[in-house]
Amino acid sequence: MNPIIETNRLYFRQLTFDDVDNLSLVLSDEESMKHYPHAFSHDEVRNWIQRNINRYENDGFGLWAVIRKEDDQFLGDCGITLQNIDGEILPEIGFHIIKTYCKKGYATEAAEACKEYAIDVLGFNSIYSYSEAGNKASQRVSAKIGLQRIKSFKMDGIEEVVYEYKVND
Repeated sequence: MNPIIETNRLYFRQLTFDDVDNLSLVLSDEESMKHYPHAFSHDEVRNWIQRNINRYENDGFGLWAVIRKEDDQFLGDCGITLQNIDGEILPEIGFHIIKTYCKKGYATEAAEACKEYAIDVLGFNSIYSYSEAGNKASQRVSAKIGLQRIKSFKMDGIEEVVYEYKVND
């Protein structure tokens, strides 16, 4: 499978059902998923992968497997999805890195690559990220890659914080 995006240390490829066990290391982990309603079951991880396969077919993008080049280690997922953010369907950068590999700059490197891909390849003029107000780690990644906090809103009674990067006209 050809890489979709490459950085100095990483490459991205489409998720497949062979990734269920690896992706479960982050999506089924209680600590990693504390800003989600719950950690995912094995079936929910399979459904997550299927939703992204559908996105590849329908949108031409989605969340991709993030692989470390030096040893082909699966690190998690990162990519661009269309999300309902406060009533608008917007392109959003999302990522989930297995906690063993957190705090090594992989999320920032992956998110930056996705920002560039969204603008340079997909032609978006703006790209967003959003997370629960308490998810400071995700917000730090958004800020590091140049997104600016623009607002907060309530979704299902939970405060969400929205970041945006706009291409200068």
